[in-house]
Amino acid sequence: MIEVRDLRVRYGTRTVAHVPELDVGAGECVAVVGESGSGKSTTLMALLGLTEGAEVSGHVRVCGVDVLTAPARRLREIRGARVALVMQSPQAALSPTTRLGVLMRRALDLHDVDASERAMAEAVEAVLLDPAILRRYPHEVSGGQAQRFAIALALALGAEAVLADEPTSALDVTVQAEVVGVLRRLRKERGLALLLVSHDLALVSTIADRVLVMKDGEVVESGPAARVLAEPSHPYTRELLEALP
Repeated sequence: MIEVRDLRVRYGTRTVAHVPELDVGAGECVAVVGESGSGKSTTLMALLGLTEGAEVSGHVRVCGVDVLTAPARRLREIRGARVALVMQSPQAALSPTTRLGVLMRRALDLHDVDASERAMAEAVEAVLLDPAILRRYPHEVSGGQAQRFAIALALALGAEAVLADEPTSALDVTVQAEVVGVLRRLRKERGLALLLVSHDLALVSTIADRVLVMKDGEVVESGPAARVLAEPSHPYTRELLEALP
């Protein structure tokens, strides 16, 4: 679903992200971890062609589309419909004057996807939300509900891959567990490919199959999550693990 080789993102003469290799298959979860400013989110944005003003090189294929050579129209077609981006705070992207159901219907209509009441209800039920939430405004839902709504929207659009940028960092521990549980179940039931950006190694240990550790724009360690988190080979990875409370 996601294939990256020698990705480099530069602003002027500065390389802000360099990823030699990254693959995410159907039903897999790969986590990119590191401190703020390590290049995690930039890498995520580069996979969708959203690094405006940057020089991007390498090979990036997402859902069969070569992101670095595809025309803008082709990229717009896959964004949302085939690969979805779930941000840290989805409420910031929701219009305070628009009910969630109206927002979902507009997104589905934009991509010529079934926008029936039944289709929308099935999408929110898949993330363990009551369809009645579609009649609410963004300020009437919690952070966890808003995050699950963002995932539901991706499902309704038929996304095959989800890029999640710190999807639980603004949530309390109980709600974090709910969101992670939903993502884990969707991987298993729908074969969803998940690329997760996080600084929370405890969270990553509960869901990721493989881990990439980034520091100062470079991947310093990668491999199966069980090995990287239990037997880290790089000093920086050990520092991250030692910083866990």
